[in-house]
Amino acid sequence: MLKSQLLRLLHLPGVTAPFERLTRGRAAVLMLHRFRVPDLGIDGHEPAVVRRALEYLRRQRYELLPLREIFDRLANGRELRRAVGFTMDDGYFDQASVAGPIFAEFDCPVTTFVTTGFLDGRLWLWWDRIEYAFRRCRRSSIQLRIEDRAVELKWDHPAERDRVQARFTESCKQLPEEHKLEVLEQLGLACDVEIPHRPPPEYAPMSWDMLRACEGRGMSFGPHTVTHPILTRTSDDQSHRELAEGWSRLLECAARPLPIFCYPNGRSQDFGDREVRTLRELGLLGAVVGEPGYAEFPVGESGDGARFRQKRFSFPEGLPELIQYVSGLEWLKSRLRGESVA
Repeated sequence: MLKSQLLRLLHLPGVTAPFERLTRGRAAVLMLHRFRVPDLGIDGHEPAVVRRALEYLRRQRYELLPLREIFDRLANGRELRRAVGFTMDDGYFDQASVAGPIFAEFDCPVTTFVTTGFLDGRLWLWWDRIEYAFRRCRRSSIQLRIEDRAVELKWDHPAERDRVQARFTESCKQLPEEHKLEVLEQLGLACDVEIPHRPPPEYAPMSWDMLRACEGRGMSFGPHTVTHPILTRTSDDQSHRELAEGWSRLLECAARPLPIFCYPNGRSQDFGDREVRTLRELGLLGAVVGEPGYAEFPVGESGDGARFRQKRFSFPEGLPELIQYVSGLEWLKSRLRGESVA
């Protein structure tokens, strides 16, 4: 109760002003994924919530910056204060058709990181294939063979099935890439569900034409690999191919491709020095991760290393939580807790 009252106080004019010096030298970069499309049963960010956040940021005169501008200022030691950036991951159609007009309405820069094989129609994203199979499975248990182990998954009702699906998806992130693909092939058979070659409408990507139209409204696009694997679970050859071919395809198809990469899944254990070396060789300016924290160059770390490990906050559905991030209060709270959000 006390926490909720304190969060509501943050919405009052002037309350966050004492904390704004904490935003100097860092930016709150926010990460979004799917947007709600009721007609297709897509559950995601509610457009009205995103509009309310952008209205607040514009009204309070936060500096809404393109991601490249944030990276350039960090690299060159130029002033950052009350800076906010927006990003979206994967390249779904709703990020163009639903989110694109919202960000354009508020003249707010946003960068979308696209999985190029997805936009090319060569594949659909592997976790969506899992969801598709589980949601259409008429059984209450399935048997799979995972790394030479027999595994049974079972559930009694839809809510439990969804929890099993979530745990299964997480476990797939731990598998070597070739084993993960083998398990996904088994999954359709085990569920007695035919998984189509192309994604159904609710899982569809934006097209390259949609991408270019969004560029015309101010959206920028960066590379997010070809097939969205967990990079540390890939071979040296595949890791290099995912980065190099994803970037080259974006160079071919986008008018102004952004040379900033986004690691699939984005946890610290999902990429390593191998990937950073490749990104440097490709001439990219930096990369973002999927772990919470501010975009900044930590004291004592060279800018060259830090620019390939910039953190982002997941976009919060509540305005008080957003205010904590953009005002710098989250940075102060983490320091008081002895944590790091850099």
